[in-house]
Amino acid sequence: MVGATLISSCSPTPPTASDTAETDAAAVTLATRDRTTLRLLYSQVPLTLNPHLATGIQDFEAGRIVYEPLATTNERGELVPILAAAIPTVEDGSVTADGKSVTWQLQPDVQWADGEPLTAEDVAFTFDFVSNPQVGAATAQYYEAVESVEAIDELTVKITFKNVTAAWQIPFTGQTGVILPQHLLADVDDAATRSAQVNQQPIGTGPYQVADRQPGAIVFEPNPTYRDSAPFFQTVELVGGLAPYAAAREVLSTGEADFAHNLQVEVALLKDLQQDGQGVVDTVFGGLVERVMLNPTNPLAETPSGERSSLAAEHPFLNDQRVRQAIAYAIDRDSITEELYGFTGRPTAQLLVAPRPYANPGTVPYEYNLEKAEALLDEAGWQDTDGDGIRDRDGVDMTVVFQTSVNPVRQKTQTRIEENLQTLGIDVDIKRVRVDDFFSGDPEQTNSINHFYADLQAYTTGNDHPDPTIYLSWWTCSQIATQANQWQEPNNARYCNTDYDALWDAAQQELNLERRAALFQEMDALLAAEVAVIPIVHRATTNGVSKELVGLAPTPWDASTWDIAQWQRAAAE
Repeated sequence: MVGATLISSCSPTPPTASDTAETDAAAVTLATRDRTTLRLLYSQVPLTLNPHLATGIQDFEAGRIVYEPLATTNERGELVPILAAAIPTVEDGSVTADGKSVTWQLQPDVQWADGEPLTAEDVAFTFDFVSNPQVGAATAQYYEAVESVEAIDELTVKITFKNVTAAWQIPFTGQTGVILPQHLLADVDDAATRSAQVNQQPIGTGPYQVADRQPGAIVFEPNPTYRDSAPFFQTVELVGGLAPYAAAREVLSTGEADFAHNLQVEVALLKDLQQDGQGVVDTVFGGLVERVMLNPTNPLAETPSGERSSLAAEHPFLNDQRVRQAIAYAIDRDSITEELYGFTGRPTAQLLVAPRPYANPGTVPYEYNLEKAEALLDEAGWQDTDGDGIRDRDGVDMTVVFQTSVNPVRQKTQTRIEENLQTLGIDVDIKRVRVDDFFSGDPEQTNSINHFYADLQAYTTGNDHPDPTIYLSWWTCSQIATQANQWQEPNNARYCNTDYDALWDAAQQELNLERRAALFQEMDALLAAEVAVIPIVHRATTNGVSKELVGLAPTPWDASTWDIAQWQRAAAE
């Protein structure tokens, strides 16, 4: 996330040996393949099975095999109870009309895998765990609106919010809402939380539990106390560290695996692999958007404390909206989407793309126009004064470092953007970063997206709940990633606009759905107008699924494994 020529979608070439070397080393077979063994493939190895301590999506995916939330949201945007007995409503009084509290009833007789009962105290403990600053939970932002969580009785839990909160359904739902066992984590010292063995060998309420861990892989077996009928598979093998193309090949072409997660593979290659008939490409469109971030701060300037990309030093040219708009004009979204993503993506200039009514796709226009881009750069005073092909001003060359994670599709996207920017007279230095480093939350990892020690960077993210409150909060001033907060806040764009903050504050407390959706759309339009970011592609969650695998009900609002209890292998013909 290099090359000098455009790639034709009609003549794709598979990744080279160097692209898949890491994959082949990780592609271990843990047991003899049989009908009762389910094999799942991921690009990264899960580091923890506690989703509240997740370092990446792979941790959520693995953790949801064991842990469960009170409820989740299906593909149609409907809340579905899991550990809850029913979904709270305003009509039955469990959601207060003033937007200040919600009361959940738990299913009776649910047990943890060790036989202990699930109670409302576990829900209250989970809130204490997530909101404890010493824990540093990855999901803490999803609970910031909560004032308290109280166990009314063994099966009743009341959540009280600090202020009027329209998004009452976010805490304890979806992949960020799993409930933790109080009896196993309450006595763990805060300083030892992340290294606690229970995060590697968790005891949950879900259909499977961990049977074994091996380098690069986790083996699960059925949970003997699971409340519903026993799951179909006797063994679930989750293997991480595979390059997307290799994972796609195992599911779509060779049939060596059943499921491959998040296949960011050139669409022509997916079509070729799918022709072998072993699996299909399953796409679910949610809120994911591939975007180019522009750094408004100077990644080379360093503060006395050693911080770069600091608010103390503006970028020499990306702080100018005209320059940012010129770069946006130079990106051919239609070509990138058609040739690299195909049916797995849609061109977009919006950050908020789903679901309706919060999102209104297509209302923010985009245009590929190099002439307009050149005119804006001329207007901003950036011209090639020394004839070297690179625009400059006041002795500063217009050179950018463009970074992203190692992935063939992202590298080809980089190449296309690089060529267009060079046509404008902007020199581009391509930087490819290991996936684990790029998405790292380690404060010492300076190649991470939150450090943003580059001028441009590309990656995908989006709202993981239908309600976009949390997602759009990432652009508020209080969420800027800095050295002071160990680069743990999500606003790596360093964007700060008090008008935007006011819109977000209003939306958070607006209980009328129509007015609230209008506020979200206004925020989306403001980000586009200021070119705070350049959205490129509305990406589907694209998984490879064996033709033998049935019972899946994929949703963009939870991990792919949310309903793994229902997965089965079709009867042999």
